[in-house]
Amino acid sequence: MGNTIGFWNVISPASISCTPPSQKREREGGRNISCLSYDPQLGSNHNLGLQKLWADAKKSRRIKADMVKHNVKFHQLSYREMEHLRQFRRDVTKCFFLGIISIPPFANYLVFLLMYLFPRQLLIRHFWTPKQQIDFLHIYHDIRKKSHPEVLSYLEKVIPLISDEGLRWHMTELCTKIRRGTHPAIQEILALRKSFSNHPLGMNQLHASQIKALSRAMLLTTYLPSPLLRHRLKTHTTVIHQLDKALAKLGINQLTDQEVKSACYLRGLNSTLIAEERCRTWLAEWLQISCNLKEAELSLLLHNVVLLSTNYIGTRR
Repeated sequence: MGNTIGFWNVISPASISCTPPSQKREREGGRNISCLSYDPQLGSNHNLGLQKLWADAKKSRRIKADMVKHNVKFHQLSYREMEHLRQFRRDVTKCFFLGIISIPPFANYLVFLLMYLFPRQLLIRHFWTPKQQIDFLHIYHDIRKKSHPEVLSYLEKVIPLISDEGLRWHMTELCTKIRRGTHPAIQEILALRKSFSNHPLGMNQLHASQIKALSRAMLLTTYLPSPLLRHRLKTHTTVIHQLDKALAKLGINQLTDQEVKSACYLRGLNSTLIAEERCRTWLAEWLQISCNLKEAELSLLLHNVVLLSTNYIGTRR
């Protein structure tokens, strides 16, 4: 996976089909979907994508100017302003990578070919066709879903290392329930807060293998040293926690269906397969857990990407 896969590159899935990806696409791994045949939408998508990217840049500049003018920090912004800056930073990072590889003489011709052959890896969401948007969302979720068993196996493995007997029992029950295909209750997850604030499940105590598995679950690259992976996970989880607080203040009922589905997808749920009302219900569960966690317990929020999404209605296929 590239350095900028995911939240970072999550598209708004409200208006796309709920049809699961085909077996052919799963065999191909999403590498070259519809890339070798001419698509008349590509030209119009390019122009429209540039317009959207330019509009995003102007809005981001205005938000940052207001932050400086009024001495406002990122976590003090409104939910929509925070989400816009978060997404725009991811898009800019991906564009920056393209700019770097275009520097050598005549390399721009190769870059155009690569963008055409590998749109998912090299292009931001504004330049994807509607068909690519459908396919890429499913592919990204398939990537992170493969990490779920590994994350659960690690939790089961460290149960004997949890000092509190009651917490060991709760963790065993939770893992067993998820393995059996049952969606856990909010209180069952919150009961484990202390387990994720220190050894062996605190953010600073997680093993390198779990850090990599969680990075895949969050659609972050794993091709970095463990200290950098841990730092990225901390930063990413903190941003989501800040977004959750801002969203709780705004209210889920104030979000459009498109915004709800994007918020769910960012937090680990494949919202393309689920009705809007069920997405709102799931997001409310997530916020109830997130807003009850302290900064030292954010490892639980990180694991919640797997715990809360694995068996939710409509996600198993």
